[in-house]
Amino acid sequence: MLELNNISKSYKGKPALHPLNLWLEPGIYGLLGPNGAGKSTMMNIITDNLLPDTGEVLWKDQSLKKLGRSFRCILGYTPQQQGLYDTFTGRRFLHYMAVLKEIPKAHIAEETSRVSSAVNLQDELDKKLSAYSGGMKQRILIAQALLGAPELLVMDEPTTGLDPKERVRIRSLLESIAVDKVILVATHVVSDIEGIANEILLLKKGNVMAKGTPQALCEEYAQGGTLEDVYMHFFGEEGNHAETHSL
Repeated sequence: MLELNNISKSYKGKPALHPLNLWLEPGIYGLLGPNGAGKSTMMNIITDNLLPDTGEVLWKDQSLKKLGRSFRCILGYTPQQQGLYDTFTGRRFLHYMAVLKEIPKAHIAEETSRVSSAVNLQDELDKKLSAYSGGMKQRILIAQALLGAPELLVMDEPTTGLDPKERVRIRSLLESIAVDKVILVATHVVSDIEGIANEILLLKKGNVMAKGTPQALCEEYAQGGTLEDVYMHFFGEEGNHAETHSL
């Protein structure tokens, strides 16, 4: 459903993403790599926030350029930075995002209730975002990405700042909705993706070093070990900031 054809990107002549070819069908894909690996660049190109230097991104064989505004109805995106309107309540923020996604007005209240319940914020919607904790802000960013039941969900460090209980909730949520969606999750919390990913992509200096199921990667690169050991095999000290909580 999602296809990346010869995608590349450089900044001031320095490659951030080398020519990349990927085909992603419905399922959960974990994107692992240290800071500077090219994860955010890749996700910004997929979400049409950044133009590649070469190649194109296709959704169901159609270029993002051709899809234009309609791509917003297909896409759900959780950015890493919490750029929120602090004067908005949670409810107003979700309503605003629903309008941007062109969700029919008659369905907005129902959608707001659905996505806020999914991230356990249904009782916090009438508080201003300025009063939200960091974890609550992260959850409402996840909630807005779920508006309209998008077919493509791109999430950049979605569990940052979440407590263990909420991290487990988000993992279960993603697993439950992945049947008919392409879900791409970039994370440093290896355990958040190891148990639910259909496939893992290991990105280093703009190159995909390896990809496969967690089990296959462990068998090839860390026999008897875990995905954390695979991560360290490729990144070593370069990736020693990765979080590997076991929950």
